[in-house]
Amino acid sequence: QVQLVESGGGLVQTGGSLRLSCAASGRTFSSYVMGWFRQAPGKEREFVAAISRSGYSPYYADSVKGRFTISRDNAENTVYLQMNSLKPEDTAVYNCAAGNGAYRLPRAYDYWGQGTRVTVSS
Repeated sequence: QVQLVESGGGLVQTGGSLRLSCAASGRTFSSYVMGWFRQAPGKEREFVAAISRSGYSPYYADSVKGRFTISRDNAENTVYLQMNSLKPEDTAVYNCAAGNGAYRLPRAYDYWGQGTRVTVSS
């Protein structure tokens, strides 16, 4: 069992930055691929970024590539999402997730955090 708790969301102006954190409980954190997803009002959940178990391989949605950076600290059981050059269309609830498999698909993840809200004002 893994419990995930996100933090770091908030209100930011266009062009600003935020760093999301996701703290995981349990001693098996390093055995999971970690992903970030987001869901805007009235829209489906979408993949944002994922990172391999070792942390050496990040993956990004095209919409955030070059602006967002995912990283993890397996010693601290934490995954991060650094978000730069934020746009109003980045406004959403962001969830981290732990799992294995097809990292772009929500169904590949077994555990989800409660989410943290990011609002980007224009």
